[in-house]
Amino acid sequence: MKPLPLISIIVPCYNQGVYLDECLRSVIEQNYTNWECIIINDGSSDETEEIAAKWISLDDRFIYLCQNNRGVSAARNTGIFKARGTYILPLDADDKISVDYLELAIAEFTRSSNLKVITSYAKKFGKINSFWELENFSLQQLAKQNIIFSSSLFKKEDWEKIGGYDENLSLGLEDWEFWISLLKYGGNVYRIEKVCFFYRIKANSRNMDLSSDDFSSIHKYISVKHADFFVKYLGSFHELHYKLNKLENEYISKLQNKKYILDLFCKNFFGFTLFGRIK
Repeated sequence: MKPLPLISIIVPCYNQGVYLDECLRSVIEQNYTNWECIIINDGSSDETEEIAAKWISLDDRFIYLCQNNRGVSAARNTGIFKARGTYILPLDADDKISVDYLELAIAEFTRSSNLKVITSYAKKFGKINSFWELENFSLQQLAKQNIIFSSSLFKKEDWEKIGGYDENLSLGLEDWEFWISLLKYGGNVYRIEKVCFFYRIKANSRNMDLSSDDFSSIHKYISVKHADFFVKYLGSFHELHYKLNKLENEYISKLQNKKYILDLFCKNFFGFTLFGRIK
């Protein structure tokens, strides 16, 4: 009988020690037992190290690494580089997984050799509690936006082939860029038909804190890096597609504003505005 493949769970942590216990508890409770969990302290100034030390003393499948703060992409890459597993599951320190996630994922990887990614349904919890469903996978949908959760499984050998997570994307959207790199030349994605991933919503989120300029610069970077992908599946650079949608949404929003409509009417027919909404 073939031994069960090892899964490496990669937990980057930057000042999320308050949530780390809950995250690691969801790991140790897994039905599937052939795993290692690599905790990467990405320069935290909170109790991350003490909490990690507690779990390492409880179970030698937990491994602890520490580095200066370099961002989530670099922390994941550090962990995956050290990982011994055939399969990788990134898991942020404030999130958690269901007890059967690894078991269900391995069953599917064993069944189908051409799978590149296994994901699941998800729920948001914390400040918001709701079911979180993304679009069904297609490369066309992936070209428009990220449709794969960060805590999805893939093979370490595929991570090696694409050079890992892009460490230039320290501000956000590193997951989207990673999935594009992993899948743009082919490979299947399987979604487990149950909730296996729990995504914590907090008052302050890294992506929520992005300024419009930062968001735009990230889109430009990804658009240029994967120009071939966006031209093939969108017919244009993603940045152009994004800007056109943004302009359309702004126009619709303005049309819904009564003062703007009155100003538009007065400007066109009488040459003046009432509220100064049109220049």
